[in-house]
Amino acid sequence: MNAKFKPDSNQLSGPTRHGSERGDRISASYFSSVAARRRMKRRVVLNYTARGVFLLVTLLALLVLAILIYQIIKDSIGWLDLKFLTNNLSIFPERAGIKGPIIGSLLLMAVVIPVTALLGVATAIFLEEFAGKGRIQSIIQTNISNLAGVPSVIFGLLGLAVFSRALGLGSSILAGGLTMSLLVLPIVVVSAQEAIRAVPGYLREASYALGATKWTTIRRVVLPAALPGILTGTIFAVSRAIGETAPLVVLGIPTLIMKIPASLFDDFTALPIQIYYWTLDTVLTPEYANLAAAAIIVLMTMLILLNSIAIVIRNKFQRKF
Repeated sequence: MNAKFKPDSNQLSGPTRHGSERGDRISASYFSSVAARRRMKRRVVLNYTARGVFLLVTLLALLVLAILIYQIIKDSIGWLDLKFLTNNLSIFPERAGIKGPIIGSLLLMAVVIPVTALLGVATAIFLEEFAGKGRIQSIIQTNISNLAGVPSVIFGLLGLAVFSRALGLGSSILAGGLTMSLLVLPIVVVSAQEAIRAVPGYLREASYALGATKWTTIRRVVLPAALPGILTGTIFAVSRAIGETAPLVVLGIPTLIMKIPASLFDDFTALPIQIYYWTLDTVLTPEYANLAAAAIIVLMTMLILLNSIAIVIRNKFQRKF
């Protein structure tokens, strides 16, 4: 009888019970806020750590790039002049120029650009506008994506077997251009597909509502709206093709040609090939390192110009829908 009686919390009533519940809520809220602050602190620390690591990696890459550019510019001083750009190739370093490789690279791009643009855009239009969503379309799309990751030397072997030997084109400009077109074709297809997908659907519907056919809608509505993305992807693909070396090496493109190519069926050499062989011959002739550095500056200038053109085209023709 003298034992103390402890009432159950469920039996409490009035202010006592409400005060206990309010205290429990305050206590739970306090502990949850403490846990939330701890989680937030960990996330902030993780964010700063990740940002620092990414910044360090970026600065390291820029440092390596700056060192390479500095070394190239240093080695090219005294060799990169108008005579170097207008002279033909020579076995004597002081007489050597890159007029032939520059013309060869330009003629190579004269083959790559129309072939890649026509085949790439046509393939993208077929996949996006005409091919139904099925197994065939999925197989084609998968193969295009896989081709984008194939090493460039494999395309060189394909070009050697098909264009150089089967078609008898040898090491001509046409053989090299067709091989390079196969190399960069997946890039153009994917970029053109993304550009066509970005065209709003209501533009197509408005064209159909006016009585236009499917092809008229594609030609008059879809392609003009997707043109900035298509041109940008094409120029980026050409920028890759103009700097590729491995496919041309496999094709057996010669390095020392005194004659300037006059047609697409003539043998040629290109800037990447000439840089590659000058670098190899540096052991025998140290001056070739200076010639290679000067040629690298010219090639980098061409790449920067192409990328700048792509940016200008994108900014000029881009539309907001």
